[in-house]
Amino acid sequence: MTEPHEHEDSSPFYWWKSLSEFSTEDESIKSPSPSSSSAIMKVLREMERLCMISEHGADDVKHKLMIYKPGDFWIPIGGVKKEDVDIPPMITVLLVGLCGSGKSSLINLLYSVVGRSGLIPFSQTSGESSNYSTVILEEHNVLRSTRNGFCIYDSRGLDYNQMDDCLKEVTRWMKDGVRHNQPCRFGKEDFGVSLNCSSDGFVRRRVNYVAVVADLTDMYKAFFCGGDFKPVDAVKSLFHCPSIRTSNVDPILILTHGDMLQPMERLNCRIKICSYLGIPVTTGAYDIVCLTEQGILAEEFDPVTSFALTEAIYRALLQSDRTHPPKKTFKDWIVDFLSRIMRSLAAFFAMISRIFERWGDKYKLA
Repeated sequence: MTEPHEHEDSSPFYWWKSLSEFSTEDESIKSPSPSSSSAIMKVLREMERLCMISEHGADDVKHKLMIYKPGDFWIPIGGVKKEDVDIPPMITVLLVGLCGSGKSSLINLLYSVVGRSGLIPFSQTSGESSNYSTVILEEHNVLRSTRNGFCIYDSRGLDYNQMDDCLKEVTRWMKDGVRHNQPCRFGKEDFGVSLNCSSDGFVRRRVNYVAVVADLTDMYKAFFCGGDFKPVDAVKSLFHCPSIRTSNVDPILILTHGDMLQPMERLNCRIKICSYLGIPVTTGAYDIVCLTEQGILAEEFDPVTSFALTEAIYRALLQSDRTHPPKKTFKDWIVDFLSRIMRSLAAFFAMISRIFERWGDKYKLA
């Protein structure tokens, strides 16, 4: 691992360029196996693709995000007409990840890239100089427009030491929806904490797509330095959590803090975590640095990072519009209503049965 590099000029910075023409005789960057070498070349080609498109296609993708309305990317499937599809008024993309993974920093980068807000931080982040941690769900209109067709939700960082409770909370978000200022509570101890906020009055939104954010340096320490493997296992359990998969499609994996690694470390770690999760090393993940090594806007000196984040959101909207369910008919509402009544009655009779069993045991003892 290394400290971020500093560049005196303002030319675009492409971190992988130093490896694009590497010699196989250089022992320091040799891959341990042919399959690993093949995976490295795939990642390098993917980075070159992003580089090429970012030079000419970035503004086009940003424009599509600016004018996007829910359902714009819908395609006919299953014989259902568009007017019979349940398309929400706002597409909601939820960011989830462990504490300090970079979710709030990604929000700020989105504001600067697609909302052109400059260096104004709209989402407070945690870091070495701050103990702040997001404890509520926060809705962000990253376009800063009254006509925005999507929103990004920042969530509380998950604790890998209590992942069972965290996954239950994430499942509840996916099932019941999310609201701005909604408290995030993991475990019984959180329910005794009073938060000076309220979600009353804010619209409850259905989560349409999920992006899992992971700190690449934590993954590297676990895979290559003998570090704690709990964060890796936590990311895996989160990524494969059934509730966050929309129409049996994997969420997007966004890898952050890669600038803290050497280029070869960065590549190998991306390959390792993608293999561990069982996803493609190219289309399955995005390597996104929230700020460049100079600590300035990515859009000015790192066009690939800027475009990669824009494309990730674009893909999230594409996937969301392809997974909208058909609208419920009157018959469906009746069936749901009767099903709920039957489940309630079943639970009631089960409770009564247990009470009579306990009474019977007491009489036998008497």
